[in-house]
Amino acid sequence: MRTILCVEDDRTILRNNRGALEDSGYRALTATNLAEARARLSEEAVDAIVLDIMLPDGNGLELLENLRNSGDKIPIIMLTAWGEPQDVSRGLSLGANDYLSKPFDYSVLLARVEAMFRNVEQMPDIIEKGALTLDVVADQAFICGRDMLLTQKEFALLLLFAQNEDRVMSAEYLYEKAWRRPMVGDNSVKVTVSKLRKKMEGSGYTISAVYGEGYTFERA
Repeated sequence: MRTILCVEDDRTILRNNRGALEDSGYRALTATNLAEARARLSEEAVDAIVLDIMLPDGNGLELLENLRNSGDKIPIIMLTAWGEPQDVSRGLSLGANDYLSKPFDYSVLLARVEAMFRNVEQMPDIIEKGALTLDVVADQAFICGRDMLLTQKEFALLLLFAQNEDRVMSAEYLYEKAWRRPMVGDNSVKVTVSKLRKKMEGSGYTISAVYGEGYTFERA
């Protein structure tokens, strides 16, 4: 049974989060502030954290930053106040796996938790797609052994596409995952996809635009 630590100072939300997780078969621990959260983490083996940002004794991003700086890759979902994109942007840049804006439906929370665990478990060190080879550890991609010389963002996008072959993903979703912050109306995804598509020539795969929906990674 997986154990999830819920860090939330609103006791009603905390109780509901815990109930939803336990009803779905998880073991849920609770903390109402940063001090309690740190104490829980020092006492218990935890598989994931559902972390509120605004807490009585500080900002949840402090805990996130401390964990990542120590090399701890425990999956973390942030809970943010609606309309606070700066929290989302900083949290994702610090290494949070996902976020939810309050108020949220508990079925969405559960779906995000399950998806987060799937992503963590299913990430191999090497991904091969046709003539493409992605070295996830080194953040490098190759075509028939030739280094594609991708930028950081190009590799992040290619990795997303390789993990989601034939799935249509919106520009907003791609930006959020690759740039680690919400999209604010620029064309970075379009430009980066265009460059990546050229570098992928000869790989047996391409990135196609789906009008009004986004992009999909498919066999050429």
